[in-house]
Amino acid sequence: MGDAHVDDFVLLGEKCPFSLNEKLFDRLFDDWEVITEDDDPLKHYKDAFDAECGNVTPVLQGKSCFMESFHIEKISKYLPPRTVGYPWRLAFSTSVHGFSLKTLYRKVAHADSAVLLVIKDTCGQVFGALISHPPMPSAHYYGTGETFLYSFNLDFKIFQWTGENSFFIKGSLDSLALGGGSGHFGLWLDEDLNHGRSNPCTTFNNSILSKTEDFMVQDLEVWTFR
Repeated sequence: MGDAHVDDFVLLGEKCPFSLNEKLFDRLFDDWEVITEDDDPLKHYKDAFDAECGNVTPVLQGKSCFMESFHIEKISKYLPPRTVGYPWRLAFSTSVHGFSLKTLYRKVAHADSAVLLVIKDTCGQVFGALISHPPMPSAHYYGTGETFLYSFNLDFKIFQWTGENSFFIKGSLDSLALGGGSGHFGLWLDEDLNHGRSNPCTTFNNSILSKTEDFMVQDLEVWTFR
């Protein structure tokens, strides 16, 4: 069988034209060392790259009245994958559009993404919810387990779906409720977006989001991701 060339490789015949020194191949592996991932000398640079590029601060289309950079940084780490990489667009703000639940519904009616609800109460507490679907009047609860509650009361806390029930979002013309179970809502707002209430609920196993169960809204914003 003659020699043949295939894509820069040489196919030899049955006889090798030169002698192979087995000791030569043994020496090729003398300096090999098996290491763990933690011992990888490039790990530091990989971690630095992930830290630099993996948590990019979102671009905000619109100006928040009260959210600061650390609020945005904490919340953005828990957003569902389908929202990552999109700018945050301010769809509704009480400082611009007034205190009206009906106006809030109207402003997000055509949104095709999850929405972020951010509240600052008259005690200065910041809290809210990531809602899997835009809030709207509904006969029944709707939404998915992407929905979660959060609070910056003392430290940042996030309350994700427990799987115990599917009481995610329930809208009506006179109130908006998030989470439920045993007659308690995780977060509830009245039609004027003025008075709210937060209780522990089965859906999210949350603590009270504000300092007290009942609170008064100072500012409220809704952000979409498109």
